[in-house]
Amino acid sequence: MSDAIDSTEHDLCSRERHASPYATLFRIPGAKSFCVSGAVARLPISMMALGIVLALNHLYDNWTIAGSMSAAYILAVAAVTPFYARMFDRFGQHRVGPVALTVQVVVMLAFAFAALMRVPIPALFALAIAMGATQFSFGALVRTRWAYVLRGTGNGALLNTAYAMEAAIDEVVFILGPILAAFLATSVHPVSQLFVPTAACGVGGAVFFSLRSTVPPVLEPVQVEASASSKTGGADIGGAGTGIPDAAEADRRAAAQRSCTQQASGRGTSQRFSLRRLHRTGAAKPKNVLTYPGIVPLLVVFIVFNMSFTAFDVSMTATMKAAGVEHLLGLQLAMFAVGSCCGAVIFGSRQLKGSHWRHMVVFLALLTVGYVLFRVTMDNFLLLGAMEVLAGLCVSPLFATGNLIVKDIVPARSLTEGLSWVTTAGSVGTSFGSTLAGAVLDASGPHLSMMIPWTVTLCAVPLALFGWWLARRRR
Repeated sequence: MSDAIDSTEHDLCSRERHASPYATLFRIPGAKSFCVSGAVARLPISMMALGIVLALNHLYDNWTIAGSMSAAYILAVAAVTPFYARMFDRFGQHRVGPVALTVQVVVMLAFAFAALMRVPIPALFALAIAMGATQFSFGALVRTRWAYVLRGTGNGALLNTAYAMEAAIDEVVFILGPILAAFLATSVHPVSQLFVPTAACGVGGAVFFSLRSTVPPVLEPVQVEASASSKTGGADIGGAGTGIPDAAEADRRAAAQRSCTQQASGRGTSQRFSLRRLHRTGAAKPKNVLTYPGIVPLLVVFIVFNMSFTAFDVSMTATMKAAGVEHLLGLQLAMFAVGSCCGAVIFGSRQLKGSHWRHMVVFLALLTVGYVLFRVTMDNFLLLGAMEVLAGLCVSPLFATGNLIVKDIVPARSLTEGLSWVTTAGSVGTSFGSTLAGAVLDASGPHLSMMIPWTVTLCAVPLALFGWWLARRRR
């Protein structure tokens, strides 16, 4: 009988080892629900900034105003994303999420209706900034949930797969978003592309926050200091460097704490300690994420190379409008996202050896070459689409690698904030890219503005090399 049980367990383990890592992820209870709802809620990231450009250019026929308002929105998003992330880490997704989501949807609707009624430009700018100030990163929330549900699997490679898959989902969103935004703006109404992402955010976000079984717990580091007469010294419960323990470990430590309390109460009043004293003497505030070594260089890299994406989007929009094929804009932009989605699937199914920083340098160099080819082929839309697919293979691996670097540096209790800082850096970069591209378009034309993507990505390569050098030096 024992041999039969051992054989069965061996067969199950063998099947688990040979199963697709993506199939293994979705066998985790609750994973499909929060993954799909989080993907729907992320639709605004691919539609709102482009939707603002399309709507404002149609209403006022000015690329600079359209690009500047889109940049103001993105900068507002970047400014508040870490704040929301810290709130989620400190108070929990189930408490902060519903309130933040309600405010977000209301303000998004206000901006969409204001654009529909053609309110004055200063009022629209104010509403765009207010709308950006209500946005938070669903991608960071989903990735934090993956880190939580995978904590007890003992398979670190699954988190790599999960982050790569989330990068692929981002790209699917970026495939559908531009197509949908361009179709709605040109075929339905110039402002209709602002209402669809609002609805998606409201529905997807409501479902996401209703899923309680996969919500990470809010655990803060607490030290227990025993009385002076005790021979055992201090008991460290979830010390500052341990991050979030798994459920079994937390139960074990809680039981040990209760036992210690009961023993102390039996020995006399000198050995008692209260829950109030427990938190007062041992609670340690989490460090600011930006103080962890390596985070700031990573954020600088993300700011610089993310300028390339919106610079390409705006330049491509102007190019296709000048050619009279603006209705195909969404399809053209989607080719880049298709390549990125394929790159995410490939990256997530393989284990690359070596430093994550080294991978980032390689991907940035390859993306730079791809952007150079964009400039060369920009007048042939079919050839440009093929180049977009090839260059896009590097995009999702870049974002997944950045998230993995953060996961290696930041403790689990601050992971949402750490991942949100990456999103913030990307948002800052994209806002700079749209502003710069809009100004260059008005001053010169799309052929010059298409030089921006490869230039800024090339500048990010030495910055990534510097981050890699710092990482090697720390080791």
